[in-house]
Amino acid sequence: MLGILFKLVMSYLSVVIPAYNEENNLRQTLASIEDFLASVGWDYEVLIVDDGSRDRTVEVAEKYIEGKRPFRLLKNPHRGKAYAVKTGMLAAEGEYVLFSDADLATPIKEVRRLLLWLTDHDFDLAIASREGIGARREGEPFYRHLMGRVFNRLVQSLALRGIEDSQCGFKLFKREAAQKIFTRLYVYGGEGNEIKHAYTGAFDVEVLFLARKYGYRVKDVPVEWSFVKTPRVNALRDSVKMFRDVVMIRWADLRGRYGNIDHLAP
Repeated sequence: MLGILFKLVMSYLSVVIPAYNEENNLRQTLASIEDFLASVGWDYEVLIVDDGSRDRTVEVAEKYIEGKRPFRLLKNPHRGKAYAVKTGMLAAEGEYVLFSDADLATPIKEVRRLLLWLTDHDFDLAIASREGIGARREGEPFYRHLMGRVFNRLVQSLALRGIEDSQCGFKLFKREAAQKIFTRLYVYGGEGNEIKHAYTGAFDVEVLFLARKYGYRVKDVPVEWSFVKTPRVNALRDSVKMFRDVVMIRWADLRGRYGNIDHLAP
């Protein structure tokens, strides 16, 4: 009976927005999300997860969401994007859970393309892809695209064969899959220490690696995407760290840190 009541009050879609020093973009991002979700008529919630911002991100968020019940603000110490996303995904109450970068480089409207694969084709995850027929990239510098393709080849060779874009910050999950995957992260699973710089990392690789390991169906969906320049990304420094983390994911699996689907069945 309690389970039925929970389903009746549960949001249809949860949107998780990790935010670090986003005072200049956040209000417009939240307005775009609110306008779109109101236009499609879905039940929804929006969770802003502040990653210990040093600017007015929290103030902007609090002002925007005041009196708006579908919006929640969660406050983390500065431990990086992975910890912020994990916090939001595990707090989400929607039947479907999307995490999106705060810059909306992938427009929020693209969630309709992803949702179709979960509702009509019974996939467990749908991930936005900037590669493949139908995908559109706008404004990306050549060197960034080249670095991304080199990194993807390394990722495919070590962990995610066949997935052409693991790093696009726009991924949709059935809630059960999100709960299981994000509670079992290992390389990005701990709280860790507070950090000084912004760091995205390769947590998407660990998430998708676990999704496949645990038998979830993953669909990559070509989307529209626009390059947004940000001082929070250091392409060279972050690429080295991300490659190290991909190696650690494989090593963790070889050491049995992730178990297997038989051990983790509900």
